[in-house]
Amino acid sequence: MAPLLTVEDLRVTFPTRRGPSEVVRGVSFTLGRERLGIVGESGSGKSQTGRAILGLTPPPGVMTAKRLEFDGIDLRRATPAQWRSLRGARLSMVMQDPKFSLNPTMTIGRQLTEMLRFHARMSAAEKQRAALAMLEAVQIRDPDRVFRAYPHELSGGMGQRAMIAMMLVTEPDLLIADEPTSALDVTVQVEVLRILDRLVRDRGMGLIFISHDLRLVGSFCDRVLVMYAGRVVEELKAGDLDKATHPYTRGLMNCLPQIDRDIRPLPVLKRDEAWAR
Repeated sequence: MAPLLTVEDLRVTFPTRRGPSEVVRGVSFTLGRERLGIVGESGSGKSQTGRAILGLTPPPGVMTAKRLEFDGIDLRRATPAQWRSLRGARLSMVMQDPKFSLNPTMTIGRQLTEMLRFHARMSAAEKQRAALAMLEAVQIRDPDRVFRAYPHELSGGMGQRAMIAMMLVTEPDLLIADEPTSALDVTVQVEVLRILDRLVRDRGMGLIFISHDLRLVGSFCDRVLVMYAGRVVEELKAGDLDKATHPYTRGLMNCLPQIDRDIRPLPVLKRDEAWAR
């Protein structure tokens, strides 16, 4: 079976005063209808990789790739009209911070139904019912109030859930989730992961789950890519994280707090310049 997404030698470069700076360097992977985790510390290139796949590299940044193909479509040569038909309907991305991703001048309900207006043939009443159902699905207790609310009237966690609902309401074929549960409490986090799992399992959606939480990725995803300084340093099955061989992955694992052990001093990740080469 052909992969849903193929990425080969993906690179993202930004100009600086000292010359071009490559923040994503030769990333390659394939994605089926599965859950792929991408982990690494801040600045490792995780988010820029996700944005580049959706053609959202901010100027003056430049994205290049030997191959970037989604369901037989060459995304490197996609026209603006093709991108408009793909983004939101078949490709979606949950951004990391709802404060910068939700439109402050529009109600949550209008933003949710706008997604359906562009990508689904439904009556106004059907759009509202679908939007309210998705708000309820992400554990929003009063979906009618949130539907009428503006983003500034919501807490950080509530805004995160509203944004997740917005990206899932069209039931995309590929979802890139950038730290989607970082602002949620544990019970809501479990429910959101259950929704994502159902879409992967029942609808055959492909999921790229970007996170710094190794334990979460290890328990939720099928495969894991570990990124350091813009490149993938290790790829392994999520269940085999404890068998990781790269010293960076091992260092991240050793830095995780352990409740049943009192370790003094706390371990510190010792870096090697060779990891970035």
